[in-house]
Amino acid sequence: MLDKGVIEGLQYASYAMELWLVIRLTRDGEWRRLFSLLAYGLSLVAADAVIRPYVLYEFGFRSSQYAYCYWLTDVLLAFAAFLLITSFFRRAYRDATGVWTTARRALVLVFFLVLGVSLYELRSNYDHLYTRFIIEFQQNLYFTCAVLNTVLYLLMQRFETLDEELGLLVCGMGVQYAGPAANLALVYLTPHQHYASSFFTYFGPLCNLGMLAIWFYAITRLPQKERDRAHRRGPTVPVLAEVAARGV
Repeated sequence: MLDKGVIEGLQYASYAMELWLVIRLTRDGEWRRLFSLLAYGLSLVAADAVIRPYVLYEFGFRSSQYAYCYWLTDVLLAFAAFLLITSFFRRAYRDATGVWTTARRALVLVFFLVLGVSLYELRSNYDHLYTRFIIEFQQNLYFTCAVLNTVLYLLMQRFETLDEELGLLVCGMGVQYAGPAANLALVYLTPHQHYASSFFTYFGPLCNLGMLAIWFYAITRLPQKERDRAHRRGPTVPVLAEVAARGV
């Protein structure tokens, strides 16, 4: 009973913070500057606080309807996360000559590569669309988002990006990905162990709350003048000549 209460408490705390994020962005007009973040917040609220609870209430936890709903909404959330990270790349390198154009093409190529790899799983088993494609595509896209987010963070550190708000938004995404990544590693290292799934039951929501807390700090606590200055100046990404001179 205590475990159930803790899990439900974490879930409702996540619902509240997701809704608060949406309200905070829309109330003060921040959505114009952070539209991609608002879109991702709305997708979280729709999936976590509306669609999944409704299907769970109507059909039950062990129903096939809830299973399909859960994984389909997970695919949509993974795709929304990919679009959000793409917007982070655009914000970081929009003022760098040719960098955003190259990054955009690379991101499109990565997405279709993930789609192709997932479709390959259907090559010899077309009658298992749910198990062979939906879950596989979600996992591949989720892992890709985690890698892209890490790459962006390292690039921002390498080139000393001045946009502190963006840095915190990227860090928040990294915290959110830490839960599933740690659980997946634990599952592979300790197969058939019940505590691996139990670990994710608690750690996953905690990481989601950590991401939302970092985002709240980024959009509410950073001095407005610092955010505006970073927004105007953009990142200090070296041009190709500087990169060559520095030996990158």
